[in-house]
Amino acid sequence: MKFLLVEDHQELANAISSRMRLDGHVIEHASNLADATAFVETGEYDLILLDIMLPDGDGRTFLKAHRASDLDTPVIILTARSQVSDRIGSLDLGADDYVTKPFDHAELEARCRAVLRRKAGKSQTVIKTGGIVFDPVAGQMAVRGQSVVLRNRELRLLELLINAQGQIFSKQKLSDRLFSYDDDVSENAIEVYIGRLRKHLEPSELKITTLRGLGYRLDNDA
Repeated sequence: MKFLLVEDHQELANAISSRMRLDGHVIEHASNLADATAFVETGEYDLILLDIMLPDGDGRTFLKAHRASDLDTPVIILTARSQVSDRIGSLDLGADDYVTKPFDHAELEARCRAVLRRKAGKSQTVIKTGGIVFDPVAGQMAVRGQSVVLRNRELRLLELLINAQGQIFSKQKLSDRLFSYDDDVSENAIEVYIGRLRKHLEPSELKITTLRGLGYRLDNDA
């Protein structure tokens, strides 16, 4: 998954980013509203973690504009404010959840998983299709009953493709979702990850199809 973190406290931002990357997520960090706006105008995110008190304004202004533009990316508010009226106000503006600082990182991770499940319309995270059992939260996959070890980006690539079976993803779009702006990405990086994932999926009915000039698509041959 690709997250945008909008947080001006550098130490906290570093801690959140480190935890999320350990889970295999791509996370980009904006320390103010101007940078956050630039990020969402040029990229796609699965989830936004949004602080309220920022150097150039109130995060709720960003949230309001985000919802007014019909973008449905889930947003979790991060704030030191604990008043019930603050929570209600943020939820009314379109926030999907609200976490009060200081918080336990395990709680934040659980809230992220819950919001993403609701967004996908699923109560469970485990996916069973085409001879595989895939749990993106636990980072586990079994093919025909045999456990397969996936590296972080292989895991996130499969998650992206399996949640949109039949949809074509260009190489550039996959790169945008799997890597952050700061990553040094070679031209054939996506081909390498596609090749590795294909090998893992060989015993299953899931196949990654290459459409020349267009990109890649996950198909189920069942």
